[in-house]
Order: sequence, then structure tokens, then C-alpha cells
Amino acid sequence: MSELSQWGLFLLIGAGTFAIRLSFIEFYGSLRIPPLLRRALLYVPASVLAALVVPAVVLPDRHAAFDWSNPQIPAALLAALVAWRTKSTLLTLAVGMGALWALKYWGV
Repeated sequence: MSELSQWGLFLLIGAGTFAIRLSFIEFYGSLRIPPLLRRALLYVPASVLAALVVPAVVLPDRHAAFDWSNPQIPAALLAALVAWRTKSTLLTLAVGMGALWALKYWGV
């Protein structure tokens, strides 16, 4: 495949991806979405965030190890507790990162 063909393919795939995403944004108001699906869609951001964060916390160095010597696990649990109790994103980030830095500093 020539370099020009590759660039054309990249642009075509990018335009297709953009069109798919734009269609959901553009047509969301005009489509009739059942109430059950509408409620389910409210949980998509939280589930995507969990899918991104949990492997980074539980799989340090790409090895599955749920070990308390991994400072990311207690820091993540503390951040989850703060998020649950306060519902404050900024406070959750501050407490989680502060706990992680403190645990790494103390060598836990």
C-alpha cells in the first residue's frame, strides 16, 4: 500500500468515525429513546471511567496483583470513599493523589 493510499485510508476512517459520533450528538434530540435506555445511558460515563481507571490501579506493571503493598489500591479506595461521601470531583482527586504520593513517599 502506498503512502498516499494510507493517508487516504486514515482520512476516510477519521471522517467515518467523526460522522458516527456526530450522528449521536445531532440526532439525539429528535430520536425517541425509550426511558429505560435513557436511564441506562446515564451510567455510560461512570462505566467508561471505571474501565479506564481500574486496570491502571489493579494491574501495575501489567501483572495482575491485588496486593496491599501496591500503593495505588489503598489510595484508590480512599478516593472512592471520599467520592461516595462528598460527591466532589476536585476533593476526590486531591485526596486520592495526596494519598498516593504519601504512600509512595513513605515506601508503603
